Amino acid sequence: MSIVIAYIANEHGEAALDAGLDMARSLGEPVVVVNASKRDALADSHSAGPSLLETRLAEAGLDHEIRQEVGADLAEAVLSIGSEIEAKMIVIGLRRRTPVGKLLLGSVAQRILLDSPVPVLAVKGSQTA
Repeated sequence: MSIVIAYIANEHGEAALDAGLDMARSLGEPVVVVNASKRDALADSHSAGPSLLETRLAEAGLDHEIRQEVGADLAEAVLSIGSEIEAKMIVIGLRRRTPVGKLLLGSVAQRILLDSPVPVLAVKGSQTA
């Protein structure tokens, strides 16, 4: 079993990565970091280069794997990988959204929270005013 960490390159993704690594250490579990992009390449602002993530994970000293998905439905990618590896837990970062934003765009975090068959740890990134 592993801890799945949904990661995007921003403060919410960093909060998820930090919390997921802490949880993996305390449970003695490896991690699988899912860094997905809905666009057609991993060069968008939410993607991290593999070397950046690899460095962070190597420093953590945990067994790990990075999965980078392109053109994927983000929630589906996280849930699918979690199911494939029989994850023990999924860790996600949350951000505040307006009710209209949720209605028009949907919510990746909400879909993961509602559809995950395993516990989901949701953490907030640093709050900037």
